[in-house]
This record gives sequence, C-alpha cells and structure tokens, in this order.
Amino acid sequence: MKMAGSVKIFGLCALLLLLGTARAAQAQSTERVIIDTDPGTDDALAILLALRSPELRVEALTVVAGNVMASVGLDNALKVVSLARRCDVPVAEGAQRPLHAKLNIEPFWNGPGGLGGAELPPSSCKPDPRFGPDVIIELVHEYPHEITIIGVGPETNLALAILKDPTIVPLVKRVILMAGSISGGNVNGAAEFNVYCDPDAADLVFRAGWPVTMVGLDVTEITLISSAQVDEIERSGGAEAKFAAAVARFQVGLYQGTGFSGGAIHDALAVGVAIDPTFVKLRALHIDVETEGRIARGETVANRLGTVDHVVDKGDHLETVGVDQVKPNAQVAVGIDSERFLKLFITRLSGSGAAIAGSKP
Repeated sequence: MKMAGSVKIFGLCALLLLLGTARAAQAQSTERVIIDTDPGTDDALAILLALRSPELRVEALTVVAGNVMASVGLDNALKVVSLARRCDVPVAEGAQRPLHAKLNIEPFWNGPGGLGGAELPPSSCKPDPRFGPDVIIELVHEYPHEITIIGVGPETNLALAILKDPTIVPLVKRVILMAGSISGGNVNGAAEFNVYCDPDAADLVFRAGWPVTMVGLDVTEITLISSAQVDEIERSGGAEAKFAAAVARFQVGLYQGTGFSGGAIHDALAVGVAIDPTFVKLRALHIDVETEGRIARGETVANRLGTVDHVVDKGDHLETVGVDQVKPNAQVAVGIDSERFLKLFITRLSGSGAAIAGSKP
C-alpha cells in the first residue's frame, strides 16, 4: 500500500512538473508587445486581433495623434479594451501633435468618432496617467530585449521616447511599423499617411539603429477583406465580432468607393507579422524618409541597389568617382500571403470572445 501511495504521489508530482514546464514554455514563447496607435478604424481591428492572439502579450497601448485627435484616440482605445474585457492593459495618451508639422487628422478615412460610425458603450477601463513615450521607456527597461513595438500610427511617440532615452534602442527586440511604401503613397503620389503625418519622427525612427520591419502599402493595399468575409465575422454573434464587423464593413464600403475591390485593414497586418512573420516576404533595404520635399514630403525612399554615388567637389563642378555601400536599415514587406492572413484575421475576430488570448494572470 505504501508503495502504491508513493507511486501515486510521484505520478502527481511528475504531472505538476510537466504542467509547470508547459506553462513556462508558453510564457517564454509569448511575445511582449507595445502597440503604439492612433485609433482609428484599422487600429481598432489591430488591437482586437492582438488581444485575441495567444502568441502576443499586450503590455500597453500608447496613443498618438493621427487618424484622430489624441484625446479621441485615447477614448477609442479605452472602449476597445473595455469591450475585450482587458482593463489590465495600460492605455496611455501620448503626443498631441507631430514634432514640427501641423497635425493632419483624417475623418474621411475613419468616419464619425474615428471608428467608422460603429458604436461602443462608455469604457469601464481607466487611462494610465503616464505619458505614452514614458510608458514605452519604462517597459523596455523592465523587459530588456523582450519588447516588440508595433507602431500603427504616426511615429511621434517612438521618436519622443528615443529623444528622451536613447538607451532603449539596443534594448528593443524589434519594431514593426505599419508605415510607408516603396511603390507610391495614399495621401498623395509619394507618401503613406503615418509617415506623412510626422516625417521628422519617422526619419528618426528609421535611422535609430534598431531592427525595423516595414509593413507598408505595398502589402496592405493588396490584402483586402470582402463583404462576405465581414458577414462571416458578424455571424459569430459576439459583441467583439459585431463591432469588428461594423468597422470592417465601413472599410469595405469606403475603399470600394475609391476604386478598391475590398476593404484595406492596414494596421492589422502589422499585428499579423508580429504573430507570424512568414505571412510576408521581406527584403532588406535602406529606407530614407523625405522630410523637406515640396511634393514628396513623407515618402519612404528605398535604395534598391544598396549603393550611392561617391561624389567629390572639384571647385567649379562635381565628379562621381565611384560608389559607396549603404547598409539596409529595414526589412521591407514586398509580398504577402493575403489569403492565409485573412483566414487568421477572420478566425481570431470571430467567436463570442469568452476566452481572451494573452490575458495577464
């Protein structure tokens, strides 16, 4: 009998050890992320996708002015985390305007209140009193080499964090930006909105020296959700799904009205790349941000050859005497498996939301 009891105790201990090991492995494989956002329709969808993805542990949302005023974005972010029953996630307001430019918000692309007319009840969550860039700095120091920053708005908060504390740069695991394009803009012929809104901040972020992945219009404008796919999300019946469907349906109508075959959900793709980098094909490129151009201000200019002419001044003229190498400063998304990403997006945003992914203990 004593032998049998010992075997049972040993078996129970072994089971508990295995469970503990499994939990530790899951915690280790979960990516700690900060989402820097200007909610915004596609931002709201990106936040919900992140909160419903077990691969990600959302440590904070930091809000920047962009799609909407920062105060409106803060309110929207709080409503979204409240809808997801995730008041444990800090939501902090950050920059109210670009570093040097005049703020350009875009109600045309985001609809009434910034959420495409979708209604949410007042939030039961409270804002974090800290300044958004300070939250970024504190979390990076708290979790060195563990934090991935997902930037889905103008890069102002990230630039302010670097300017205040440059020591965070080598401590950040990676930076994934929904930003830019190497094939033309959406604000004008050259510039994508997030970079156009604050090109000086974007320039600083691309030049900082940390690992940057640029998920730009090259892939977001070819990854389009359809009305049928929106209906699939809505049929699941949960409050989160109904809200996501209302926002996505606004995107579909808006983009179809401007010549697209479906709705672009730009920011969600940056979250998708954090979940699974194999969604996209990446190319290492050197990206410069045009900060002074009359027509091309805000353009992300890719050096496709990896060289620049070496020019010397000969007094009354200049001479090209060779070429200088330039190192890539970003991994740029140049292709995407849109079908596979959209399948994940629809699956994650469907359902009642009873089991919220990545919640903190």
